[in-house]
Amino acid sequence: MTPPQEPPRRRVPGPASPRGAARGPGRRPVRAPQQIRLASHRPRLRLVSLGLTLVLLTFVVRLLQVQAVDAGAYAAKGDVNRYVTHTLAAERGSITDRTGVALATTVDAYDITADPLLFTPEQSKVRDAPKQAAALLAPILDKDEKELAEKLARPETRYTVLARRQSPQIWKQISDLKRAFEEKKSAGTGHNVLAGVFQEPHSKRVYPNKDLAAGVLGFVNSEGRGGGGLEGQYDRKLAGTNGKITYAQSGGRQVPTVGTQEQPAVPGSDVELTLDRDIQWAAQKAISRQVQESAADRGYVIVQDTRTGEILAMANAPGFDPNDLSAAGGRSLGNAALQDAYEPGSTSKVMSMAAVLEEAVASSGTHVVVPNRLHRADRLFADDIDHPTWQLTLNGVLAKSSNIGTILAVEQLGKTRKETNRVLDSYLRKFGIGRESGLGFPGETPGILARPGDWSASQQYTIPFGQGLSVNAVQAASVYSTIANGGKRIAPTLVRGTRGPDGRFTPAAAPETTRVVSKDTATSVTHMLESVVDDEEGTGTRARIPGYRVAGKTGTSNRVDPDTGRYRGYTASFAGFAPADKPRITVYCAVQNPTRGAYYGGQVCGPVFKRVMEFALKSLQVAPTGEKPARLPVTF
Repeated sequence: MTPPQEPPRRRVPGPASPRGAARGPGRRPVRAPQQIRLASHRPRLRLVSLGLTLVLLTFVVRLLQVQAVDAGAYAAKGDVNRYVTHTLAAERGSITDRTGVALATTVDAYDITADPLLFTPEQSKVRDAPKQAAALLAPILDKDEKELAEKLARPETRYTVLARRQSPQIWKQISDLKRAFEEKKSAGTGHNVLAGVFQEPHSKRVYPNKDLAAGVLGFVNSEGRGGGGLEGQYDRKLAGTNGKITYAQSGGRQVPTVGTQEQPAVPGSDVELTLDRDIQWAAQKAISRQVQESAADRGYVIVQDTRTGEILAMANAPGFDPNDLSAAGGRSLGNAALQDAYEPGSTSKVMSMAAVLEEAVASSGTHVVVPNRLHRADRLFADDIDHPTWQLTLNGVLAKSSNIGTILAVEQLGKTRKETNRVLDSYLRKFGIGRESGLGFPGETPGILARPGDWSASQQYTIPFGQGLSVNAVQAASVYSTIANGGKRIAPTLVRGTRGPDGRFTPAAAPETTRVVSKDTATSVTHMLESVVDDEEGTGTRARIPGYRVAGKTGTSNRVDPDTGRYRGYTASFAGFAPADKPRITVYCAVQNPTRGAYYGGQVCGPVFKRVMEFALKSLQVAPTGEKPARLPVTF
């Protein structure tokens, strides 16, 4: 039988036994309670400090890079979007006649420009802004829509010119459109696709007298530079110096509160010419009428002051209007009076006669027997008409314009043909033949005069009467001004001087002066030239002017066709001066290839000379001297 068990005893908490105390029998060891301690904060602080230091160091390095190392580059990038620079065009100087009347001037105009960056989708908020803007601008600017769109779609350029020299009315149409779009944008109903279109104040060249003196003046091209004539020759003086302005912009508008940087433009100088507008008008009217009546290719008239060498008129027909170059014919552009080289014919005989008189191998009364034909070299020479043997004085040779008589007279210049050629050549060159006139005009021809050693067998005999050498119209006029000025050649001039932006006038350099023949020789030649006009046997009777003594010479030469290089047609000319006994004005006329009516110089150009000379004498208030002409004998 199992003995009864005792009920379990209840554990009464008591003091813990000290560690190492003997345990009672049947008891578990009691552990002492453990203390919770915090870890050290120093490692964590070091880690956080290191992280913050790295972050701050990154910001410092970046700031140094932005504000110090790459500051200029970032500033420039900012300025690209904020600042724009435009050219301030200098006002082009005017060209005036000798009295200050404007022949070429400037008026207000605008270059229409654009900033293509403002037409990108990001800036304009419109996907196809270039196309939309081009569609609006094309009809206003009269430009191709596709071309405008291409210009506006190049954001890397930041600047493009859409149209040059547009009138204020054109810009007003564009600015009105811009304003309307801006109002819609402000109302939240659209975007301004024209915000990147601007205007640059510019100037437009205007020629108030249209085609008057156009060959002399030239024109200004689409870039605003002189494209020909005096506009090209004096382009640097006329153009001035452009300036520029830089300003802040936002949305295509200038920010008024931000300062601008401006370099002002320096206006160009005015150029004052020797031309007289009224005489130029008379000359141009007369030659245009004659070219039309003669159905000629072209013609020119030169009017020169014999005392100073100043050119008072230089007229070409046909001409052109530099205001509208699109309507100008190819052959009418330029200045044919200086750019055409042609054989002068009998007007050139005055130089041969001057050489003969200056070398004292003959006088105006020397007898010259002129046969119907003259055999020289490999050919027979003739005058313009068949005639029996003439018994002429040297004066009569010039009055009747005899080629044969001129050959016979010139042969007296030397004992040999070589010496004769050399002497004649020296006088021709002193008169200015074979070299430019001294005007420095763009495209001027020096003419053609071979060295005497190179003259062909026929040239030795044709050059004395004006074939086999070539001149331009100013050279031909200068020969007669030299005789009128007592044998002293004054180089022709077209410009009197320039007037700078400060109003100061700078006269042109004095022209070169050369003694060609003596005063006595010049006087004798003048008397002989009077016989051409005054004597009934002379060839220039149509050039007579009542009350005035006129000295002049006709010319009719075979013409070299510039297209084929062969002789075809004629050059009709007349040159002279008045009053013959107190010269003041030289007038030279030439008409190329007259095909209707007469082709002789006296008949074609004699009347032109008369009309222009009469007008010039009255305009300059030159009174007749009242003296009687010398009336030298023509025959013996």
